[in-house]
Amino acid sequence: MTPPRGRGSSAGGSQPPRGRRPGVAGPPRRGSPPGAPSRRGGRGALSGLGGEQVEGRHAVRELLATGSRRVRELLVADGMDPSALVTEILDLASAARVPVRRVSRARLDAAAATDAPQGVVARAEPLAEADLDDLARSVAGRSPFLLALDGVTDPHNLGALLRTAECAGATGAVLPRHRAVHVTPAVAKAAAGAIEHLPLAVVAGLPAALTQLRRAGVWTVGLDQDAEQSVYDLALGTEPVALVLGSEGSGLSRLALQRCDVAVHIPQRGSLPSLNVAAAGAVACFELARRRLG
Repeated sequence: MTPPRGRGSSAGGSQPPRGRRPGVAGPPRRGSPPGAPSRRGGRGALSGLGGEQVEGRHAVRELLATGSRRVRELLVADGMDPSALVTEILDLASAARVPVRRVSRARLDAAAATDAPQGVVARAEPLAEADLDDLARSVAGRSPFLLALDGVTDPHNLGALLRTAECAGATGAVLPRHRAVHVTPAVAKAAAGAIEHLPLAVVAGLPAALTQLRRAGVWTVGLDQDAEQSVYDLALGTEPVALVLGSEGSGLSRLALQRCDVAVHIPQRGSLPSLNVAAAGAVACFELARRRLG
């Protein structure tokens, strides 16, 4: 196979040695060096991630089933057709002693922030930020498999990407604090409950976070349509890895691409120039998952 192609160095040439890249012989990298930066906070600290309002039956069901954060109230529309999923939601709310308010469909739709809340709206404590250093560590024998997003602004794309990542076995996701969407009600609904299972770290800037992940021994793989290497030729096994995706319009920023260990593209055979970021993320996530299983 073609060896992975590096993507340059950081400004000023201050990046540490990369060590062995996937598919290239050489000594493995070994964790964080003394004095490596760490992020304060943790899974228990409240943040500006969002997630206070959750809509949609699957998303609300997972919120109640996991019990990872307190649910203040559940709004349920009167007159809904019988549904096993709604019955389960009500049973979970009763078991957790969550106040349930039955309201008219019009009142529920007025309280909702999405077009189709499916008759249920939950109000909960906000999501807590995960610690980036924690995400870079193996937990219970699971090597880190992260999704890092560089400026995704469409809530439906973010929700779909988080759902895909969780289904592919990802252990966490990394979001920039600025110029990116966080967990709005639309994101929570599109994620269909993934936000209750997938730890989310919020970072000041993604390029610096990629450097931090590399120092912790996590390989960073950028998805770039101009890359020479195919994602299908990437020689990754069970190494810690972060898949890095860019924004809907311009893709990966120059700095984020430079900080990636390797850049790969998804081969296309049709006439259209590119895939939607959520679709591209799904292809790449499951290709990495397949290689990790292999």
